[in-house]
Amino acid sequence: MQPGATINAAVYCETIRPLLRAIQNKRRGILTSGITVLIHYNARPHSAGATQRLLEEQFQQDMFDHPPYSPDLVPSDFHLFPELKKWLGGQRFQTNEELQDNVKTHLNSLAATFYGEGIVKLVHRYEKFLNRQDDYVEK
Repeated sequence: MQPGATINAAVYCETIRPLLRAIQNKRRGILTSGITVLIHYNARPHSAGATQRLLEEQFQQDMFDHPPYSPDLVPSDFHLFPELKKWLGGQRFQTNEELQDNVKTHLNSLAATFYGEGIVKLVHRYEKFLNRQDDYVEK
C-alpha cells in the first residue's frame, strides 16, 4: 500500500485473494483439511460483508474474531516487533526505501523456526485468553 492509502473492504479483499491463492498453491489441501484456523482482526475492512463472504467461500474453516483491545494476542506485537526493534537498534537509514529493503532482507533471513515459534506462542496465549474468559493476557 502507498503511504496514506485508505484500506476499505474492496482493497482488503484484493489483498486476501492472492494470499489465499498462495496458500492453495504452496500448501495444497490445507484449506480443506480441517486443521487450519484463521484468526481475523475485527477492523471494519476485515468484518465487512464482502470480506466475510470471500472468506466463507475460500476459507471453509473456523474463523476466530480477534478480541478487541487485545494487543497481547497479535503475533506482530509480541513476537515480530520486539525482534525488529532489537535488530534495528542503533541503525540509521537515509531513505524509507533503504529502511524497507533492509527490513525485508532481515525478515527473509530469519529461519522458519522463528516464525514457527511465534505460532506456538500465539496458541499458548490464545489458550490463556480462553481460559481466563476473555480477560487480558500479559505473558
